[in-house]
Amino acid sequence: MTLSEISLLIKSRRAVPPKFYTPGKSIDRSIIEQLLENANWAPTHKRTEPWRFKVFHSEESRQQLSEYMSEFYRKNTPADLFSEEKMKGAGANPLRAGAVIAIVHKPDPAANLPEFEEIASVAMAIQNMWLSCAAIGLGGFWGSPKAALESSEFLKLEAGERCLGFFYLAWHEMPAEVPGQRGSVDEKTTWV
Repeated sequence: MTLSEISLLIKSRRAVPPKFYTPGKSIDRSIIEQLLENANWAPTHKRTEPWRFKVFHSEESRQQLSEYMSEFYRKNTPADLFSEEKMKGAGANPLRAGAVIAIVHKPDPAANLPEFEEIASVAMAIQNMWLSCAAIGLGGFWGSPKAALESSEFLKLEAGERCLGFFYLAWHEMPAEVPGQRGSVDEKTTWV
């Protein structure tokens, strides 16, 4: 792969929101396994590999996640802010996706590393997965609603583990011409 090719891939990566998902179109388990394998090659200080993944792939598991999301919204939204439509929407996204991956941070206390380094490693794992999605035309979206951030019991996380969000995967119908936008890197760079 050339520098031009990797640059093009990076610039083609998009967050594909659930409204563009093609419902009912499954994702082969082998594809998800390859995405996870690519995530596993993220940089990691002292080789702590602080990422863990909980994959909701089957219709049954995505239904369980859907019910959790709806119920979380119902229980945690004040009456004056509650919306039946938003509650249904919270539960709809896992069902529209072909898979949802809970992104889990598992720190290694023995490594004595700053937490930000470990979380950065998890984020780089997700970037590897996201770039892999872009390479094959699969949509990805990292959502971190309160329901995800407070999902330890639902996900049966171990002590010290923490969910950093849900990564939604789906085949999609988002127009390819949706342009990415970034400010100039010159405004963010100081040459010393």
